[in-house]
This record gives sequence, C-alpha cells and structure tokens, in this order.
Amino acid sequence: MKILLVRFSSIGDIVLTTPVIRAIHAQLPEAEIHYLTKRPFVDLLAHNPHIHKIIAIDRSIKEVIGSLKSERYTVVIDFHHNLRTLRLRWSLGVPSHAFPKLNFKKWLLVRFKWNRMPEVHVVDRYFEAVKAIGVKSDHLEGEIFLSKHDEVDPQTTVGFAPKTYTTVAIGAQFQTKQLPLHKLQEVIEGIRGPVVLIGGASDSAKGDELVQLSKRKDIISTCGQFSLLQSASLVKQSKVLLTNDTGMMHIAACFGVRIVSIWGNTVPAIGMYPYTPTDSTQWSKHEVQLHCRPCSKIGFSSCPKGHFNCMEQQDTQSIAEDVNRPFIAL
Repeated sequence: MKILLVRFSSIGDIVLTTPVIRAIHAQLPEAEIHYLTKRPFVDLLAHNPHIHKIIAIDRSIKEVIGSLKSERYTVVIDFHHNLRTLRLRWSLGVPSHAFPKLNFKKWLLVRFKWNRMPEVHVVDRYFEAVKAIGVKSDHLEGEIFLSKHDEVDPQTTVGFAPKTYTTVAIGAQFQTKQLPLHKLQEVIEGIRGPVVLIGGASDSAKGDELVQLSKRKDIISTCGQFSLLQSASLVKQSKVLLTNDTGMMHIAACFGVRIVSIWGNTVPAIGMYPYTPTDSTQWSKHEVQLHCRPCSKIGFSSCPKGHFNCMEQQDTQSIAEDVNRPFIAL
C-alpha cells in the first residue's frame, strides 16, 4: 500500500497531522507513506521516521502532478480539503478520503456567533479521514523530530539552564492574534525567572523593544536568530511557554511543555487548541468574552471594530500568575 497525505500549510495544521502519521505507520507497517506540502514547511516533517518521502510544491500542484501520477498511490488522505486538493484527488484518480472541515459551522460561529461546532479537536477530525483504511487514533500527542543541527544548548546560547526559563512566543501570523506590545510588557514584568523571547525575523524589532523597555536583567530576545526548529528546541527545554494562538503552541504540546495561551480574535471552539490527550492540565487559556468574538477563524491585520478589546482587555496580572505557577511550585 502506498499512501499520499496532503496538507499544504500552515505550521500548526501540519503539526496536528503528526498523530495520524504515527498511527498509520504503526497500524499499517507495510504501507509507504508520502506527504505533500508547501516547501516552507518541509523542515517540520524532514526528520519524521514515519514518513518515507516528502514532496514539496512552491505555488501549484502542477509542479508535481506528473510525478505524483507515476507513484501509483493506493489512496490519498486529504488533510487540507479545499478546491485545490479536490482537483488533485480527481487528477490522481485513486480512492481518496478527506476530513470533515465543518466550514459551514465555522461560518455560523464567526458570522453570527452561533456555536454549532462539536466539542471535538481537529486531530480527531483528521482521524475521520483514515477510518476507511482501518486506522484509529492512539490518543497520544503529536510529534516533532529535531536533528542535531536543530538542537540548541540554552546554557551557552541564552545563558540559562534548561527548565529554568519561560519562553515567550511574541508573534503570530495575524496582528489580531497578537497581544499588543504594552500588554505583553506588563505580563513579562510579572514573570518569575528568566525570560527568552522567540520569534522570526519579522519579530526582531518587537523583541528588541521589549528587552529595552524591561526593567529586568534576565530577559533575552532570540527573535530572528534561530530557525523555527531551533526555536522549538528552546521551547522544548523551557519550563513553560507563553504564547498567542500560534504554530509554536502546537509544537510545545508535542514536547509536553506547559502552555499558557492567549486568545484574541480566534477561539478554541474552532478545535485548534493544543492537542494534549494524555494531560488536559498541560495548557491553559486566557480569553475575553465579547459579542464580537470570534471575528475570524484565522485573523486580520487590524481589529475590524477598531477597539481590539479581545486583547486590550486581557488581564495581564492573571496571565503572569498563570505562567508563574510551575515556578511557585519549586
């Protein structure tokens, strides 16, 4: 059996397919597993021992459709479930299965605030796509595999020993998912123990400003200095991760790191909260209940209402106290 798994983006969505990848490999050990994704996300899967081949596209499935047809797949499992993947499935002409995306129910939630979403994590909906090939959930967390190059020694790179510091993911793909700088500064000032800021190159200026504004000496910004997986290594070795609704939140769940999550325009009810089936206490959430939430299932560049109350009304003291719980217990 040769299986093609399809998920083009993004970080969190791809990470959340890893429990299914593991289950397929364990329950169908003779199967050859291929994974089709966009090139920027290949590193997330590159060292996954359950995947036999990764196929990357830059813009279009036309780049690889010929080679995919030559593979003669037994079945296609569609974790993206959009028009593009539907065309791909038609082109390959083999049996295929997709997960229930529940777009109409998401639309009702976003547009009218009518929550008809089932209390089911998206990972469990991903498993619906593999029922037909006899694969069931093993009810274990996702997996991220780091190479030696990805592993970072926090003692030598940021000056803090493992499990003594808090990592703070300061960015997010959309502005409306990010705690504003002045609110984040308030939280950081209340955190006990060293603080390591993580993020990409686009977060560098924000990270530097937070360090400059802080009164504390035990804070460092690594934004833009490390790759995604190197930042993941720092998270893996941290005591707790403070994060917006981001891909790093899902990576931390794979490592069993405690997560304090802050939710702005998006809501956990969509089903994209941290997947922690063996320990529901591993993560906590902070969200402001407003009539305008959620305003999107993804995010915006600015608040559609202009007030951004979903983040501006966050209780920074409560968030800091939540982050501090593991340190207080020592």
